[in-house]
Amino acid sequence: MFGQLGYGVVRGCSKALACAVFLCGSAVQAETVHLLALGDSLTQGYGLMDDEGFVPQLREWLADHGHDARVVNGGVSGDTTAGGLSRVEWSLTPEIGGMIVTLGGNDLLRGIDPAASRANLDGILEVAEAHDLEVLLIGMTAPGNYGAAYKKSFDAMYPELAKQYGTLYLDSFFAGLMTDGETPADVKSFMQSDGIHPNAEGVRRIVDAVGPKVEELIARIED
Repeated sequence: MFGQLGYGVVRGCSKALACAVFLCGSAVQAETVHLLALGDSLTQGYGLMDDEGFVPQLREWLADHGHDARVVNGGVSGDTTAGGLSRVEWSLTPEIGGMIVTLGGNDLLRGIDPAASRANLDGILEVAEAHDLEVLLIGMTAPGNYGAAYKKSFDAMYPELAKQYGTLYLDSFFAGLMTDGETPADVKSFMQSDGIHPNAEGVRRIVDAVGPKVEELIARIED
């Protein structure tokens, strides 16, 4: 009888120990990091199949590099910095821990005053700061046809705002396509027929450049 009781006690303890080990192991596992990609058609994946756009390819890249990350597609085709500012607050659901901000391309296409674009980006970063969110700000480069003053003002707002708010910064969404000083004409094979939006291979190259910056963003969130 004592033997049966002793066996039962040992068996019960073993089960309890196994349960404790499982729970402890689960506790140390990293939680899923939730990111919001706030942007325009470049983020949304204009002209591409569902799995070919920036967000799904970034999700896959992060998974392949060992990250448990969920990236919410907050890209709206045609959106300006003003549009991003108008919707950033309600886009930040409680689980979001960081943002990737890629806006300004449509401001350029419309010739919007860089001062207005800067004020909108400033507003977006203020919202992120108020929510205690880490941010990766991805810049744009203005063409020369608006004049030197416009280009200087537009190009400068991204690094200056990144420094002001202490965000991570990447100088261009297209950095992965122009690694050796190529011009847009040189990367035509990676663009859709409109010459503005990347094709699936172009997005893959873009993600290869953006991915390490997003890893830095995740590291900041988890720190």
